[in-house]
Amino acid sequence: MTTRQTITAQTADATGHAAVLRALHHGRAQGDPLILPGPWDAASARVFADAGFPALATPSAGIAASLGYPDGEGTPAAEMFAAVRRITRAVDVPVSADVEAGYGLGPEELVERLLEAGAAGCNLEDSDPATGTLVDAGKQAERLAAVVAAAGGALVVNARVDTYLRGERTPQAAIERARQYAAAGADCVYPIMAPATHLGPIAEAVGVPVNALCKPGTPSPRELGALGASRVTFGGGLQAQALEAVREMAAGLVG
Repeated sequence: MTTRQTITAQTADATGHAAVLRALHHGRAQGDPLILPGPWDAASARVFADAGFPALATPSAGIAASLGYPDGEGTPAAEMFAAVRRITRAVDVPVSADVEAGYGLGPEELVERLLEAGAAGCNLEDSDPATGTLVDAGKQAERLAAVVAAAGGALVVNARVDTYLRGERTPQAAIERARQYAAAGADCVYPIMAPATHLGPIAEAVGVPVNALCKPGTPSPRELGALGASRVTFGGGLQAQALEAVREMAAGLVG
């Protein structure tokens, strides 16, 4: 098979998985969000897939920790995409990949790397990892539009909105950015760290599925769904819980 044929086959496979993943976001009953566990390696991916989850979403923080790097684009891009590829190869369900701010890659190269890794979707955040500040919303919308165009339907694009991390922590601030990202073609928006009570107003104002972060101290995934989330992810939380279990195991062995 030639390189062109390989890329064509990868795109065809990704388009099929993306169609499945995209459909999973829609037509959901209130309180029944799409719950996407975050595998950090092939073994954890198999565990989640075997448990019956219809799709998965890799966490950049969890993968970075498993590889010995800090979160925030501390992982070399080649290692991150290789880790995603090991995960997608291990399971038959669609996998969305958190690729942080995109590792400085242009839209076409970013899409190519994602498809080569077998991803059916991606998270892209609107913070600059070098400065820790929000990027201009208009420029981010242009970037998202270019990614959507380059993917041609082969990726479900989840646009992270970082206003609750870096900016004004209000629904209106998140809505202003999220509307631009939705208009650019994003399939879903992710106002990370938004209070649960803000999810409904954001979802109603933006008109596309909203991703909520579930972590200790927040409502459960189904409660987040009842409050307006169509999709629930866990960031690096599941990997952290697993590592804590290993830490307890190690302490028992020493004792």
